Amino acid sequence: MSLLGTKILAARAVGELARRAGRGGGTSLPGKLLLQLEPNAIARLAARLRRGSAVISATNGKTTTAAMTASVLEHAGVSLVHNRAGANMAGGVASSLLAAAHGGEAIDGELGLFELDEFWLERVVPQLDPRALLLGNLFRDQLDRYGELETIADRWAATVGSLGAAAGLVLNADDPLIADLGRARREVTYFGIEDPSVAMAEMQHASDSKHCRRCGAAYSYEAIYLGHLGRYHCRSCGQRRPEPTVAAERIELHGTRGASFELRTPAGRSPISLPLPGLYNVYNALGAASLCMALGCSVQAVASGLERVPAAFGRAETINLSGVELSILLIKNPAGANEVLRTLALERDELDLLAILNDRTADGRDVSWIWDADFEILAGRARRVTCAGSRAAELALRLKYAGVDGDRLHVVRQLPEALDQALGAANGRLFALPTYTALLELRDELATRGAVAQFWVTEVGSAR
Repeated sequence: MSLLGTKILAARAVGELARRAGRGGGTSLPGKLLLQLEPNAIARLAARLRRGSAVISATNGKTTTAAMTASVLEHAGVSLVHNRAGANMAGGVASSLLAAAHGGEAIDGELGLFELDEFWLERVVPQLDPRALLLGNLFRDQLDRYGELETIADRWAATVGSLGAAAGLVLNADDPLIADLGRARREVTYFGIEDPSVAMAEMQHASDSKHCRRCGAAYSYEAIYLGHLGRYHCRSCGQRRPEPTVAAERIELHGTRGASFELRTPAGRSPISLPLPGLYNVYNALGAASLCMALGCSVQAVASGLERVPAAFGRAETINLSGVELSILLIKNPAGANEVLRTLALERDELDLLAILNDRTADGRDVSWIWDADFEILAGRARRVTCAGSRAAELALRLKYAGVDGDRLHVVRQLPEALDQALGAANGRLFALPTYTALLELRDELATRGAVAQFWVTEVGSAR
């Protein structure tokens, strides 16, 4: 056995001990140890993937986009090495490769599919040397951890510049910061929305990227779809949104039950019926479709895979619990929260909500973002809101100022008790709106109650 093979066995043994001990970190710990033993492990193992690797990153939606991509590729018969548990830092990627490795450096799997945290992209992409890179969006998120968007955009621009000439680059045309990353490359696949019926009347307060990356002047928008995503141009230097080669037309949003649209690609068109809700998932589907086609999939394979995609962990997954249909919708920054709220507003009945706000490191210590999210959408729609988490009182205050009647607000800081009360009062359906660490706590609580399988905790702050 090779020296790397010996290190792989040692790292696996540690991961197995962690699982048996019931300790968190079982998803990423083996990979972290392997990287300590062999710093080049990712590059050495990824080089054995016969069909190379594909990488996905974004502030919002990368886990769902990766799940959609995996669904398409697997239904097309491609065997994957995929960090599907959401561990999207170096340790999680190494763990996924480690789990597929055998006989030293051989790999069980044809293609690597890896979602990467925004700040790990520049460190891991050179090791993976991917065939294709998908960059979905940049939104303000955890400023106490990441800093301003321009900081991330500069780092991503360096990563794009380091890609091999043959690597495919897939970019969201509707996000000005993202689209600008393709300016120096000849071959770029751009995706975007081409349907004015889903445009908003005005830019939301939570919109982030409003100024031209090239000259600093304010963008002028012809249509705004989500946050700062839309059809834009700069009156000063002339920069404008690239024309998307992959687009969504004739979009219909069906509340929290799903969405449908017509997919337009250079290879043809296809109707898509998504089992996941919201315009944000239409964007996720467009990114996945573009990436899969860059990897050689047909339009028919893309349509088949997208229509069968399961809800990713905490992203509109629905669980039956004590006779109540519990739908879990992650919220973690203003833009993402607004899209969840817009989707909930399409429901016909009054809403029973369990809103959970934490301020741990993985959530961002600064929770002032809740004042930028448009919770006013809930005014007059909420039948009952149970507020839980370490900042439950602040969330209840925000909802009161948003216009939710104080008699309908209930502060129950501890999650188990809050879940019991929310379920007991729900009228058949309950929507849970947790931040990231709250999502993990909710999942653990549901696992304790036997409602879901145990989910191993990943690198803190990474799965989004």
